[in-house]
Amino acid sequence: MTDLPGRRPPPLPDENPSLRQRLENLVHLGRLIAQIWRTSRWLTLASLGLRLIAALQPVAVLYTAKLIVDEVVRLTAIEPPGPALPDWFNAGLLNPVIGFLLLELALVLANDIIARATGLVDSVLSELHSNQVSIELMAHAARLDLQHFESAEYQDRLERARRQAAGRNALLSQMFGQAQDILTVITLAAGLFLYAPWLILLLPLSFIPSIWGETRFNTLAYMLSRWRTPERREIEYLRHIGASAETAKEVKLFGLGDYLIDRFRTLARQIFLENRRVAILRASWGALFAGIASLAYYAAYAFIVWRTITGAFTLGDLAFLSGSFLRLNGLFQRILLGFTQIAGQSMYLDDLFSFFEIEPTVLPPAEPRPFPVPIRQGIAFDNVGFRYPETDNWVVRNLSFTLPAGETLALVGENGAGKTTIAKLLTRLYDPSEGRITIDGIDLKDMDPRDIHAHVGVIFQDFIRYSFTARDNIGVGRIEARADQARIDQAAEQSLADSVIAKLPQGYDQQLGRLFKQGRDLSGGEWQKVAIARAYMRDAELIILDEPTAALDAKAEAEVFARFKGLAQGKSAVIISHRFSTVRMADRILVLDNGAILEAGSHEELVALGGRYAELFELQAAGYR
Repeated sequence: MTDLPGRRPPPLPDENPSLRQRLENLVHLGRLIAQIWRTSRWLTLASLGLRLIAALQPVAVLYTAKLIVDEVVRLTAIEPPGPALPDWFNAGLLNPVIGFLLLELALVLANDIIARATGLVDSVLSELHSNQVSIELMAHAARLDLQHFESAEYQDRLERARRQAAGRNALLSQMFGQAQDILTVITLAAGLFLYAPWLILLLPLSFIPSIWGETRFNTLAYMLSRWRTPERREIEYLRHIGASAETAKEVKLFGLGDYLIDRFRTLARQIFLENRRVAILRASWGALFAGIASLAYYAAYAFIVWRTITGAFTLGDLAFLSGSFLRLNGLFQRILLGFTQIAGQSMYLDDLFSFFEIEPTVLPPAEPRPFPVPIRQGIAFDNVGFRYPETDNWVVRNLSFTLPAGETLALVGENGAGKTTIAKLLTRLYDPSEGRITIDGIDLKDMDPRDIHAHVGVIFQDFIRYSFTARDNIGVGRIEARADQARIDQAAEQSLADSVIAKLPQGYDQQLGRLFKQGRDLSGGEWQKVAIARAYMRDAELIILDEPTAALDAKAEAEVFARFKGLAQGKSAVIISHRFSTVRMADRILVLDNGAILEAGSHEELVALGGRYAELFELQAAGYR
């Protein structure tokens, strides 16, 4: 997390995107429309069709109102057929005005029905689209490399993309509404142009200032949102650790509640003050621009009234023209403001679609070679060097060793020695920066990463505690076989997780974790047995266990590895551990220091050597005496 005193200032106005950048962002609207079309073409067509009908309704209602007013004025000027209403009916004089009234009623009722139908269609389409975007987001994230997930910049981009996946659905209705308003403007402007063409010239005076203001403040709001992405992620992190089951013990015991609250309050208030400043500026300038729009409208209204007084327009014309101008004024502002808002939203869309443009770097070759089944010769590191992207420090360098088929190899070393990095390279989560890694002489780069992952069973020390059922927690080890209960039973028995599951009220159907209702949490050691079962579930050619027994007691550890030695017969295995009671069971041990091999041999050979391994072993053994 960033330190509170050194917060970054908000972006300055001259740091806003250029006009060219804004226009380039508008391309994302086409991608959004294509995405909506893929979601449901029939709902998309239904929404557009309903809006097309609704677009013609305003001018129809206004013109019907004009006909009603003119007919009323005509009727007031003729000799009454009699004093009572039936006299007017019998004379047939009320038929036209009644027809116009019924027509206007039908138009109003139809408009209400169409509006409700449009809202229903848009609501359903919006939810489907949100689900579609989330699925595409998850699918793309699954394609990316581990390096992306270990990058703070990528985490910022992912966070912005997640927000846009859930928060841009209003743009769907806004764009379709724009199309509807444009059609309405065309019909109203045509009628207004026939009566008083020059009135249309007043319209720009009412909306241009508002457009400028909205464009500026939309951009500033976006810049603030983008600029503060790290702080917003920190706020979400503080919200999580301040109120979650995983952190509750330490938060209480260390008395962190007030500290976390103060830190959250400071961050949230800083962002609030910046957003409030933009909101006040937008409201102030907006009031001024609204006043200009009102002056333009009443100037036009005064002209129409004067022309009606002089007899150039009828009272019906007055109603139609004033209503049309008022509607046009509002629609022009809404359309143009809508365009600026959509342009502003397109900047947010860039957060979403630019995420989709991130491409993985660990790619399958054009003609991948299959993973050797079984492994006959072994695995070889040939002068391998690796450094993480955007860093200059080598994690491993000039690393060469072999893992013969069927051998269990242990990696020992202090934190940062490169042990977990070797596991990541072995599974092709990363490619070496130099040198090569081969299995039976085949370079890992010549294999499809998915094929490698399918034949490797890995349990890292930071394994996931899935809030799934016990069955699915093991089944994820070979997801396509998660319905194979016999295989799950066998994996649980091999990892000693069967005794853990037997104590659960609902057995394999028990929800694990405290995230959901009826969930049952496990101890650290119990979770570790479930996680190890995933590796057995995989039935892989190569097994990698990174600190596999860290949460197990000595007895459970001995039992787990007694079984592991038997079950790993004929398979290659790599064990990373700080416990010498674990690593001594390996056929061969590599002692790593700063990414290089310091010592190699069996437990007995290394103890007899009297080097670094023997020193570490003696220190750990002394703790048990």
